[in-house]
Amino acid sequence: MLPRLQDSPQERARALYLTGETTIIACRHDPRFSFMLYIPESAWDEPERELDLLISVHGTMRLQSLYRDAFSGFGRFNNCVILAPLFPVGVRGDMEAGGYKYMVEHEIRYDEVLLAMVAQAGDLINRTFGKFMLFGFSGGGHFTHRFLYLHPDRLKAVSIGAPGSVTLLDDTMDWWPGIRNFRNIFGRDIDFEALKQVRVHMSVGALDTEEWEITFPEDSPKYIAGANSAGKNRNDRLHALRETLQARGVEVWHDTAPGVPHDMRGVFPYVERFFTDTLKNRLPAPGVR
Repeated sequence: MLPRLQDSPQERARALYLTGETTIIACRHDPRFSFMLYIPESAWDEPERELDLLISVHGTMRLQSLYRDAFSGFGRFNNCVILAPLFPVGVRGDMEAGGYKYMVEHEIRYDEVLLAMVAQAGDLINRTFGKFMLFGFSGGGHFTHRFLYLHPDRLKAVSIGAPGSVTLLDDTMDWWPGIRNFRNIFGRDIDFEALKQVRVHMSVGALDTEEWEITFPEDSPKYIAGANSAGKNRNDRLHALRETLQARGVEVWHDTAPGVPHDMRGVFPYVERFFTDTLKNRLPAPGVR
């Protein structure tokens, strides 16, 4: 949407910076973090029309714009705002790259940072987002399924892409391999009834079988008992995650992309179809495909 000569300064700014693919915006809750948006023109032209929100969370390489731009067409044709957060490496000055994947990094609660971004995005376009959709791949897949445990009441649908490590709903292991001390860490229990109301999708490439990056040796400072218990590679671990959710009554749609290695673009068609079908309310039966 281009500004017009008769537009007010506010309307010009909206047309240039808050329509379509936006620039990077600092999170007012904690400016160490930021986000970018895709805002369809209909958000302004049709203020009474229902507007959905889809959040797309980057992997370890932090390719934030890729994760936003991949969904821009989806956002345009489905009247959906796309929010892509940025959780930088080393926000505490220590070059730590994995903090956001596990929800807690010292004083930082990454789930709360994301919810603050959601509120801020709503304020920017005069909307309130209650339930939203959430996608993440690789490091973002870590974040996505753990956010699901914390806030199922805020999620309409979630797509979990090829996480390197998973948290099983196992109360014999501590966080993060299991959930035995979940309440001690987060101050709440998992709401399993709310969890069962969320549409859950998983995707992984059939050739996503490398182990070197996701195996925790016992002498590693990041090692914790149970770290490798869910399987050797991402296919194994996603399978274990699906089983632990299904055991709690959660329906899961699980796609394995033939011929695809660890590549978000390879599984994206399955992810886009899942969210499209979610909004059109015509999902096929859950299960493994």
